[in-house]
Amino acid sequence: MENDLTLIGRSYLNGKPLEINISNGKISAVKPASGIFPEDIYIGPGLFDIQVNGYAGLDYNEIQKNLIDLAKISKKLYEQGVTSHFPTIITASPDQFSKLIHQVMQLRELDELAKESIAGLHIEGPFISPEDGPRGAHPREHVIQPNWGLIENWQKEAEGLIRMITFSPEWENSVQFVESCVKHGILVSIGHTNASPKQIVDAVRAGASLSTHLGNGMHPTLARHPNYLWSQLAEEGLSATIIADGFHLPREVIKVFKKVKDKNLILVSDSVSLAGMPPGDYNSPIGGEVTLTSEGKLHLSSNPKILAGSAMNLRQGVTFLLKNNLATIQEAWEMASIRPYQLFDKGFDSFMVGENADLVVARINIDKHFQILKTIKNGTVVYST
Repeated sequence: MENDLTLIGRSYLNGKPLEINISNGKISAVKPASGIFPEDIYIGPGLFDIQVNGYAGLDYNEIQKNLIDLAKISKKLYEQGVTSHFPTIITASPDQFSKLIHQVMQLRELDELAKESIAGLHIEGPFISPEDGPRGAHPREHVIQPNWGLIENWQKEAEGLIRMITFSPEWENSVQFVESCVKHGILVSIGHTNASPKQIVDAVRAGASLSTHLGNGMHPTLARHPNYLWSQLAEEGLSATIIADGFHLPREVIKVFKKVKDKNLILVSDSVSLAGMPPGDYNSPIGGEVTLTSEGKLHLSSNPKILAGSAMNLRQGVTFLLKNNLATIQEAWEMASIRPYQLFDKGFDSFMVGENADLVVARINIDKHFQILKTIKNGTVVYST
């Protein structure tokens, strides 16, 4: 590990010149910098993606022939400025969930990069809506009602690494399920749902605090009102994640979501293994037969209206927000870093002396392209151009 490091650039908060000193993996000093600096070089917190199904041809939802290959996901994400992420395991049989959890645990034991970058596990399903549309690309045959016993067993296998679960509160035992999860320190997010307004309100009162990829995992056509989209937007106790790739949500929808959720709107990639791969038809653990278009849209081959996850990364999501004037530099950066961290640690502050030095140096040029120049994880440079 590098014991001492100094970063100089413009603060992502206000554009003012900034110097950050790092010692023994921690931030040791933050102070104004003097001198002349490029206008387009910024320093900010490392990105944190709480929904990564896979990346660069590798998938957390598939048993690997060579386990260590999965470590490439962490390495490739470092190149995109993502210093921490949650492997996301989607709807499968209980036995397959156990196998996939075990695979992640083995990976963290074998590879230091993976251990440092994998900050938790996100379980997306199998307690979601069985209906076409809200279910998305999740396999119908493995959708079941919420079962705390299963989560308890998986959490033991994960040695406490499960930090988040996405489920639908449309099931009868949802309130008790939410209460059990929250009591044991697991964040509960509503997603892939066909819940009624009352069921959503009850889940929030029980402790649900997030909506997963709001505006997606829905029926193609909704009743004007009431519906589960309005209900989640109206709940002030729900933060929300969104996918900003130009396909999952139109620009104007993101604009409205941002006005409603304000600082509680968070960016995720929802990337699958095909992120970064060439266009074509593929067989994916998520969705089965899928098509990746030249524009970057990933959908079920049998139904172009049903998306099969995202083929982008979190850095590209920040770029999309900036290019479309949907957020300032500070807002877009925080949506992909500070805000997801604060879901799990309310007091997190990336520039606080004593914090782990998970930082990014980036160039934001005149066309608002967000380019990673250097990624620092626990005080060590893990990627540099």
